[in-house]
Amino acid sequence: MSALNLALLEQARQFADNGDARAEKAFALVLENDAFNIEARTFLARVAMQAAKPETALEHLSVALRVAPGKPALWRSMGLTRMALQQWPEATTAFEHCLQLAPAMHAARLHLGQCLERQSRHDEATKTYLQVLSEAQRAGLWLDAASTPEWLAEAVAHAISVANRGRQEIHETLMAPLRARFPAGELQRVERAVRGMLGFETLQSPNPKQQPTFLYFPELPDTPVFSRELFPWFETLEASFAAIRAEAAAVLEARDGLSPFLALGENDRAADYLGGAQPAWDAYFFYRHGARYDAGHAACPQTSAVLESLPLVRIEGHAPEICFSVLGAGSHILPHYGTSNIRSVVHLPLIVPEACALKVLDTEIPGKAGECFAFDDTYLHEAWNRSAAPRVILLMDTWNPHLTEIEKLAMAEVVARTGHLNTAG
Repeated sequence: MSALNLALLEQARQFADNGDARAEKAFALVLENDAFNIEARTFLARVAMQAAKPETALEHLSVALRVAPGKPALWRSMGLTRMALQQWPEATTAFEHCLQLAPAMHAARLHLGQCLERQSRHDEATKTYLQVLSEAQRAGLWLDAASTPEWLAEAVAHAISVANRGRQEIHETLMAPLRARFPAGELQRVERAVRGMLGFETLQSPNPKQQPTFLYFPELPDTPVFSRELFPWFETLEASFAAIRAEAAAVLEARDGLSPFLALGENDRAADYLGGAQPAWDAYFFYRHGARYDAGHAACPQTSAVLESLPLVRIEGHAPEICFSVLGAGSHILPHYGTSNIRSVVHLPLIVPEACALKVLDTEIPGKAGECFAFDDTYLHEAWNRSAAPRVILLMDTWNPHLTEIEKLAMAEVVARTGHLNTAG
């Protein structure tokens, strides 16, 4: 930018900071010398919206987004402009772009719900409102008048009204078929879990260090680490340890098929999940989110055969979740919480160097090669590898053994139909 353009821009900024009406002309002059100046385009778009001239704002924002498509604030402004023009599909697309870049921009998600309503996409609007209210309120926002910006108050109140109706509809949609299949007395804990998930009832563990990020199932024993006697099939898995370990070693040597374990969003940072000088956490998947990875099964036939013989959790779009988990030398999985206590996490340690451990609350589990163990990951837990070699385990999810068979069947249906509400985990 030339010295003249810099001077013009600085003058325009000073006018804007002081609320001087000359700011609009000053930024227009900036554009005469630099037609793609994002700051000027953004300011003039805002002025145009305030003057009820959304067509003019649209022109400015269209140019700005061609220059900087990675700025979520520009997409939000575009969404609001499209709303003013009653261009609801285009506004929806703009807010979706914004949220891909900035998932925690709550106001944009609230506006997305409004756009979906305007298009009579009522189920999607309800789900969007439920999600944004949950996210915002977890962040301490929109809880009352003091935590809700005045300009959003009416929209938030409307979202709450729609969400409350939607919660009741979702509750009945979930519970009615379960009541028809199972005795009412067998569904009492399921009913409470669903009510808690939908916000009708506040449920929390008596242990403050157990904090599921999505769904808490009440009245289960306080068991951060499970007794192996609760998993009679551990012996089947351990009997194939040597074959599984050999296939894992071959995968590790070839490095083919390994991928990062963490699926990070646009605004997620690996440093929030992993520590260490050169942190690395990779996985070789057999199942992920319920989808079967045929290549993994074909390359590791003995591991595959054992897995398919086990009582796997099968929930469409969610489970099983099974992989060789490879924690790199010097890596630290930072303390965190899992999504729901209806599951337990099973480890079969395969390659375990010295100075490796999993810590669940105050219990350190070094992990002995060939011996399975299971824990509830909704308790605060972490893992580390302080050695100079990778640590490899067979990692898989299974049911919390304290659930009844009917509760397992019921919760499989609940999760399959409501997993879209899980935005934390």
